[in-house]
Amino acid sequence: MTQDLSAYWMPFTANRQFKKAPRLLTRSEGMYYWDDRGRQILDGVAGLWCVNAGHARPKIVQAIQAQAAELDYAPPFQMAHPKAFELADRIAKLAPAGLDHVFFTNSGSESVETALKIALAYHRVRGEGSRTRLIGRERGYHGVNFGGISVGGIVGNRKMFGTLLGGVDHIRHTHDPARNAFSVGQPAHGAELADDLERLVALHDASTIAAVIVEPVAGSTGVLLPPQGYLQRLREICDRHGILLIFDEVITGFGRTGQPFASQTFGVTPDLVTLAKGVTNGTVPMGAVLVKDTIHDTFMNGPEHLIEFAHGYTYSAHPLACAAGLATLDTYAEEGLLTRAGELGGYFAEGLHSLKGEPHVIDIRNVGFVGGIELAARPGEPGKRAFEAFLDCYEQGVLIRTTGDVIALSPPLIVERAQIDRIVESIRTALRRLA
Repeated sequence: MTQDLSAYWMPFTANRQFKKAPRLLTRSEGMYYWDDRGRQILDGVAGLWCVNAGHARPKIVQAIQAQAAELDYAPPFQMAHPKAFELADRIAKLAPAGLDHVFFTNSGSESVETALKIALAYHRVRGEGSRTRLIGRERGYHGVNFGGISVGGIVGNRKMFGTLLGGVDHIRHTHDPARNAFSVGQPAHGAELADDLERLVALHDASTIAAVIVEPVAGSTGVLLPPQGYLQRLREICDRHGILLIFDEVITGFGRTGQPFASQTFGVTPDLVTLAKGVTNGTVPMGAVLVKDTIHDTFMNGPEHLIEFAHGYTYSAHPLACAAGLATLDTYAEEGLLTRAGELGGYFAEGLHSLKGEPHVIDIRNVGFVGGIELAARPGEPGKRAFEAFLDCYEQGVLIRTTGDVIALSPPLIVERAQIDRIVESIRTALRRLA
């Protein structure tokens, strides 16, 4: 690298540290990146939870190239192109029954904003405009726009940005290491934590609450799984009080938990689902919201020439993103990738839990091809121990991700047993070298 690195203000990055010792990726294929030193880097995190089918897949690359030459852009307001309808139909067919409508966005953050607005507008259209309150969850991550950080519950993402949206409250998180440490799969204890929603209903009254939004598996906060029965209980409480339930599946969608969506893995159907990342295998930015039929149909009233829902983006259903999405779904289907985490997830779990007893490890959590290894924080230096493990693994040629003092793993769904072994052993080596 000879060019000046100062112009680019990098997102969610320790910029000063990075620019002293840059980690620059220059090429990718299959399970691997290559950096600017020519080193091969095994991808243990699917880019950023998004490259589910692996890198530079030929069908996806060719679809994007062909689409750019044929139709580079089509306006999404009062116009459309055929692939938008085709992709929406394909996604709806993968979704839980009853979620048959798709509203396209360009990212997970935009999907969350869209779902929250749909929820608020839905209640207003059906004559319950008093339902304006939104309920998130402590430690939840729902992107970085104002709605998302308002319903989100990660302190570092909220503290610099003022009072955020009004009328937002939070239920308790589900992390309970005293009872659930080193659980394999869903922890046994904690279904009753869903009852915290009843506390907020009593405080605010159900007639003021529009929706509850949670991640089925809370990813960016450190891989927190729902206790057995928790999501079912949350669904029951929402139904009892007429509150919409939104699942944020930006991370868990498209095979990450062993089914197309985590709602299918856990057997709970929400009213709205946010998705992004894996829909295009990370190649072209795209997100979407899956919408229950009854919600969609409520908007389809009034004069036909009027816009039913005043919301959308310049790049909603962008032709290149739709082409990438269709080729991605083809790749998933041809290679059985949307269920592969269910087939190989046991081996992945065994590898992760073999790290129990290694230095600094205080908990391990997993489902499908999602794993979290929590480390004891170094006194006075939160997050530094895990970050040092990240740097160590990178020098070993393995890319992991850290959030706070948790090592988070989400390998592409094409990962093989030997590659799982290498990821685990690189972490083991790093842990043994950490102070």
